[in-house]
Formats: sequence, structure tokens, C-alpha cells
Amino acid sequence: KKEKKEYEKYARYSLNKQRRINIRMTERDLKKIRAKAIEEGIPYQSLISMLIHKYNEGKVSING
Repeated sequence: KKEKKEYEKYARYSLNKQRRINIRMTERDLKKIRAKAIEEGIPYQSLISMLIHKYNEGKVSING
């Protein structure tokens, strides 16, 4: 039973672990993202991460 709890702990850690990535975007898009992040009072990296997460959850659509 203790072993199962350990594996569950490792699984949770793995699923929530954040990784650094590099993306390319236009200077114009980056400026707009930064401006929107300032309006929201959050770092622009967090805004990008939130958008990706919402897309993955089906809460944001590319089609409009």
C-alpha cells in the first residue's frame, strides 16, 4: 500500500512538472501578448501557458 502511494506521488509530480520550451513568433504578436499580460497583471509567459492549457482542455478554439 505504501508503494502504491509512492507511485501516485511520482505520477502527480510528473504530470504537473513544468518544462521550458522555445517558440518562434512575430515581434508584433509578442508585443501584443506582452501588452495583454500587463493588462491582466501577469507575466507574459504565464499568459502563453494559460492559453495553451485552455486549448488542450478544449476551452479555446482555433476556429474563432
